[in-house]
Amino acid sequence: MNDRAITKILAILEKNLPGWDMPIVSALADDHADPFLLLISTLLSLRTKDEVTAEASDRLFRLADTPAKMLALPEETIARTVFPVGFYRTKARTIHTVCRDLIERFGGRVPDTMEDLLSLKGVGRKTANLVLSLGYGIDGICVDTHVHRISNRLGYVATKTPEETETALRAKLPVRWWSRYNTLMVAFGRTVCKPVSPLCTRCPVGPFCDRVGVSRSR
Repeated sequence: MNDRAITKILAILEKNLPGWDMPIVSALADDHADPFLLLISTLLSLRTKDEVTAEASDRLFRLADTPAKMLALPEETIARTVFPVGFYRTKARTIHTVCRDLIERFGGRVPDTMEDLLSLKGVGRKTANLVLSLGYGIDGICVDTHVHRISNRLGYVATKTPEETETALRAKLPVRWWSRYNTLMVAFGRTVCKPVSPLCTRCPVGPFCDRVGVSRSR
């Protein structure tokens, strides 16, 4: 694809977004961009469907919405509350560890630097970038499987790993789209640009797409 078309592509996706499912963390940020709630919801969302994450997050935040309140809850209570998210017992332990770390090392505040966020248990670049961009308004590009797959399928980047994709996007994607890119690509990927047999006949950005790696579509 012509790299200059990316702005047109993203504008089209933005226009279509209201008819698609918003990623849970993005929806949460629209409601209240509390970095702590974003962090915990993102940790819960790993390997879990969005609707399950949304319900589990809501139940948990009704019990505790600060690191101190969360740490006061027994791990078993957290696990029981967030069930049936994937690995719910492990995530309950991780949440306890993270909250203890936030209190002891950061005064109860979620840090606003990549280095400090990555020092927290269970936090990788994807989670850190989400917290920075959606929670603090700091320019960041969150790359998950949707972002990695679609960026390559469009022909905008040619990378083999999400880490390489983040580096490539940082070098060429207009900064004003960094924070919004994940939301748009995830919604697009779930609704139209599916991993297997994408809905190319319904794709609003089809004229710009190189369809790299697409052998079967609908």
